[in-house]
Amino acid sequence: MKKEVFIEPPFITLGQLLKEEAIVSSGGQAKWYLKEHAVDVNDEPDDRRGRKLYPGDTVDVKDVGLFFIRLKQAE
Repeated sequence: MKKEVFIEPPFITLGQLLKEEAIVSSGGQAKWYLKEHAVDVNDEPDDRRGRKLYPGDTVDVKDVGLFFIRLKQAE
């Protein structure tokens, strides 16, 4: 699955992304999830739930999907 995730500036954390996409239900679960599952940020492994994600970043959650971080446009 490929999905665009629209964020308000300036960033979102990896843990917040996992919660918003219903991969985990809490920050504590995000910490555990990242220790047990492979997650790549911009094609590099990362297990920090506090990792800041900016527009243009890509997050590949193995066996879940590929997420593209985009800036939410003002309406």
